Formats: sequence, C-alpha cells, structure tokens
Amino acid sequence: MTGRWAPSPTGHFHLGNLRTALLAWLFTRSSSESLIWRFEDLDNAVRPEFYLSQIRDFQRIGL
Repeated sequence: MTGRWAPSPTGHFHLGNLRTALLAWLFTRSSSESLIWRFEDLDNAVRPEFYLSQIRDFQRIGL
C-alpha cells in the first residue's frame, strides 16, 4: 500500500498540515511503504510561491 498526502498550496503550512503530514509519513514508514506527496492545484486560491514554501517546511521537519 502507498500513502498519499495532498495539501493545497494556498498558504504557508500550519500546525494541522504538519500533523497530518507527519501521521501519513509515520503510517507509511511503519509499513515499509512509500508516501506520495501530491499538490492539489485545482483550487483557484493556489499560489505558485507556496509550492516551494511548503516543500521547504516539509524538509525542515526532516521528512
């Protein structure tokens, strides 16, 4: 099984985003599976500058 996490890059991460990402990562890691991080970009509020911001935030917590 592969895990999937799909945030919308409409702003900076908040604590809820990070919690969900961490739980998804821990679940797939405990099963020796991979986690697919897919950006939801169908929302009109998506702003391109938040893609890199969210990737950097994810890297900061070591995932």
